[in-house]
Amino acid sequence: MKKALLFLFVLISTFSFSQNVTYPFPVNYFNLNIDGQDVRMAYMDVKPASFNGETVILFHGKNFNGFYWKDVIPFLTTAGYRVIVPDQVGWGQSSKPDVHYSFFMLANNNAKLLDSLAINKVTVIAHSMGGMLATRFTAMYPQKVKKLLLENPIGLEDYSAFVPYKPLNELYKGELNVTYESMKKYQQSYYPVWKEEYEPYVQAQAAQLKEPDFQKIAKVNALTYQMIYEQPVVYTFDSIKVPTMLIIGQEDRTVVGKNNLNEEQKKVYGNYPALGKKIQQRIKGSKLVELPGVGHIPHIQVPDLFKQAVLSFLKE
Repeated sequence: MKKALLFLFVLISTFSFSQNVTYPFPVNYFNLNIDGQDVRMAYMDVKPASFNGETVILFHGKNFNGFYWKDVIPFLTTAGYRVIVPDQVGWGQSSKPDVHYSFFMLANNNAKLLDSLAINKVTVIAHSMGGMLATRFTAMYPQKVKKLLLENPIGLEDYSAFVPYKPLNELYKGELNVTYESMKKYQQSYYPVWKEEYEPYVQAQAAQLKEPDFQKIAKVNALTYQMIYEQPVVYTFDSIKVPTMLIIGQEDRTVVGKNNLNEEQKKVYGNYPALGKKIQQRIKGSKLVELPGVGHIPHIQVPDLFKQAVLSFLKE
């Protein structure tokens, strides 16, 4: 009985996870066991009025969760796609266990989720850290991926090769000291020009500050930084064989651990215009959409251009 209950889905009656942030669609939960711990993986499963038979899964970045796909989901469902939007374990409304985080583990979680929903093949759309996860997921489960779309993914270079190492306890202390203001300052670096309409995405990230178990969340944030630093995927792109598109905002200069670089290094690394071209050459047959004047999050900064590029790719 206990084993059967492990894979039940629970539809919650409210979609809010803080007084400031409300998910745009109902949230379900998928039960998993990771390193002997029972955990829940939150996800939205949004079905179109007229289903075209295809499903898209959206992978969020490190400083985000499923909430920030709120304006992407509707144009996909309008086009006939079923859309699965997970909060990865460790983020958003999902459990935040103190376990060894790896892109292999997260990829396996998503494969199990799709199997539980009887979804055999998906198009993966992934942003920022989600791009690292999507790369690992595609390498592990190529049979499950119809197409891959990477939106300003991080991990296009090996951060451990040039960003100074920090032990976990130091990372944890840093995460304990984050504030709403420091989160906003970091998110401001995602855009060439900050607009007040971007504030809800800071609120969505900062919701964790009000959680009673924030110390536990801070530990997970440190562990997942460590995951990004220690588990590069840049050496995996040559193995990607599925149809792939890169959407790259040309003003993006994101580097994980950038604050630990000197000024000369900051001029060298995180060069997304160059990195986009380099990775396109590594993924055979891939396409590159370059967006001038756009920063780290095209789907928020230029939603119409993002929509146009995505739907064109999906319909090919």
